[in-house]
Amino acid sequence: MPKLWNETIEAHRRAVRDAILESTAELAAEHGVRSVTMSQIAEKAGIGRATLYKYFSDVESILLAWHEQQITGHLGYLVEVRDQANGTYERLAAVLEAFALVSREFRGHHGTELAALLHRDEQVAHAQQQLHDMVRDLVAEGAQAGEFRDDVAPDELATYCLHALTAAGALSSDAAVHRLVEVTLSGLRRSTGNRRPGTKATATDHIALPTEFR
Repeated sequence: MPKLWNETIEAHRRAVRDAILESTAELAAEHGVRSVTMSQIAEKAGIGRATLYKYFSDVESILLAWHEQQITGHLGYLVEVRDQANGTYERLAAVLEAFALVSREFRGHHGTELAALLHRDEQVAHAQQQLHDMVRDLVAEGAQAGEFRDDVAPDELATYCLHALTAAGALSSDAAVHRLVEVTLSGLRRSTGNRRPGTKATATDHIALPTEFR
């Protein structure tokens, strides 16, 4: 079979699959996961039920595939955001803000029922670990450069950042998300009491990590 024909068929299959994923996510967000049927998905995606079943066996499998696509896209986006910023502090701030905004958008658009279903997805744990590692490495780099505190392990500080920013899902505006990120970042800055001997004080030395994360 000619290569061009193969590429055309593959592109068509991707387009159909994408339409199925998006249609299912929209229906689940609008009506609730338990209310969505395969017939509704086929109709919204503009395909026949027989075609739909060639791609997926049930609604849950579609939602999990959609979630995997979202996770891959979000992680790729965070990597791009990190690489476009200059300086360790700026890179971490950009990653945390992007993560918080994505979290807020997901929670706001897709509701708690869908979030609860997808939270059980094995892809979630893998993605969370990748994100944790990214933040940890940026924190460690900043601590080495004297920008962040070094009296708490970077692994623990990464946990602090990501847990703090889960609150973004309940915020009402991007401005509120930005303020939350700023508060979170303030906990990473060196304070007078945790500077290494011989290091100089900075303008942010009076800001310390909240007690529960010390």
